[in-house]
Amino acid sequence: MRAMGVHDVQAALDRLRLDIEIITFDRSTATSQQAADNVGCELGQIVKSLGYMINKTTPALVLTSGDQTVDDRKLAALYSVGRKRVRMMNAEQCLAILGYRPGGVPPIGHRSSGIDLYLDETLKRFETVYAAGGGASAIFPISLDLLREVTGATFADVVRS
Repeated sequence: MRAMGVHDVQAALDRLRLDIEIITFDRSTATSQQAADNVGCELGQIVKSLGYMINKTTPALVLTSGDQTVDDRKLAALYSVGRKRVRMMNAEQCLAILGYRPGGVPPIGHRSSGIDLYLDETLKRFETVYAAGGGASAIFPISLDLLREVTGATFADVVRS
């Protein structure tokens, strides 16, 4: 299965008429720290897009702050299931469902529709955040309000306290 990439995310941004250009770097932005170092922003401003499978059949994408860790118990509670029913997507699932390789998963422009999206409430600390642009060295700035609007994501308490 072909991996989607930066051009797919830019096309999604263009379809949404967002007037946002993806920034590509010579160095990797695959980890939150690498992305923050390249952009020159706070670690918390980096949006990690983490794919999960709930009950093996329901995909969910959690958009969380780069300085936070998702609490699978809190995510499980949103679905009224036990923690063991929540698993991170493996690389194959990430590619098949979201369309991208881990480290470059964007918050928009996915291969599949109907994916549940959640925004980590700790992102509310920032007006502008930086999300993955479909590749391991691509990122784009976006206001948090606009990110919520274009993704349709629900704010939720999904990180470890």
